[in-house]
Amino acid sequence: MGNSHGHRKHRNGANHPVTPNPPFKCGPSDPQAHIPSSAKPIMAVSLPYSHVDSTLRALAAQAEGFGRLAIGGLHGPLHHVTTLADDGPGSLREACRKKEPLWIVFDISGTIHLSSYLNVSSHKTIDGRGQRIKFTGKGLRLKECEHVIICNLEFEGGRGPDVDGIQIKPNSKHIWIDRCSLRDYEDGLIDITRCSTDITISRCHFSQHDKTMLIGADPSHVDDRCIRVTIHHCFFDGTRQRHPRVRFAKVHLYNNYTRNWGIYAVCASVESQIYSQCNIYEAGQKKIAFKYLTEKASDREAATTGFIRSEGDLFITGTQAGLATEGGENCMFHPSQHYQTWTVGPPVDDLKHVLQHCTGWQSIPRPADQASVA
Repeated sequence: MGNSHGHRKHRNGANHPVTPNPPFKCGPSDPQAHIPSSAKPIMAVSLPYSHVDSTLRALAAQAEGFGRLAIGGLHGPLHHVTTLADDGPGSLREACRKKEPLWIVFDISGTIHLSSYLNVSSHKTIDGRGQRIKFTGKGLRLKECEHVIICNLEFEGGRGPDVDGIQIKPNSKHIWIDRCSLRDYEDGLIDITRCSTDITISRCHFSQHDKTMLIGADPSHVDDRCIRVTIHHCFFDGTRQRHPRVRFAKVHLYNNYTRNWGIYAVCASVESQIYSQCNIYEAGQKKIAFKYLTEKASDREAATTGFIRSEGDLFITGTQAGLATEGGENCMFHPSQHYQTWTVGPPVDDLKHVLQHCTGWQSIPRPADQASVA
């Protein structure tokens, strides 16, 4: 179920009037992000999720894109994390191993040092609104689970082989990751592999990292053809590569801002389909935004690359798209085949400014819980 708030369009449409804005502030999912009053009048920026902070559980089933069905712990009780300990009574790990649905909130702020991956079971919302929680050491693992929402958290300093900030594998689905800050992990910041699908990543800030996001494990995992991911209104802030790197999957990118990459911005490999719509690509020293790699799926005779369609993207500071000049038109999905509405606006300077200030963890209050749970 898609939400109906905000200014919606798919493919073309939506008017964006020129209006003056009051001083910059970034509040709870404010549909209008503002610039300093000393600046000239700007074009209004269409943003999603204008009402998801109105009540605690208003997040449920409101993601745009492939993760739109994720309800998290909507039908479970409110569960309070009361300690920053890695495990034990009152800890997040204790809550996440429970089998019943839970809407998990934090009564404290601080850093949780994870000594091992924290496995998140199905029907959980990990809701960091109202506090400032940072994970370090290891990350979250979403393994064979469904209906998980992760909101308003920080991830920094994960160490060890194969340590990702958020690792989604195998066979997980209906996932929404919203307003998280991720930086400086040993492997990936978010990895989505091994048949995990129907996932949305929104309003996240990625920084200080090399291999940012991998979608699709390797050419031998041909079942990853089922993977579908939406990434929107995210800020890839000087991260080196993989924004994302994709094998097999269908990926919709829109209204993201990617700048100063070290190798490439987006990479399409074996059989992937990437629909890049109204994103901002701002190169530093490396000017090519899109990269193609050829690999052979284990059930095919010949090696192939992936496909990228760029619609309305903005390439600035000498950025070269690097799009393939032939093929792919008949192999490319369109998002409207899978969902009817999403919030997308033109890739203007004002969008860039908003994404610099309003992605990642936000200092916002925890909304009241108006749900009545039996």
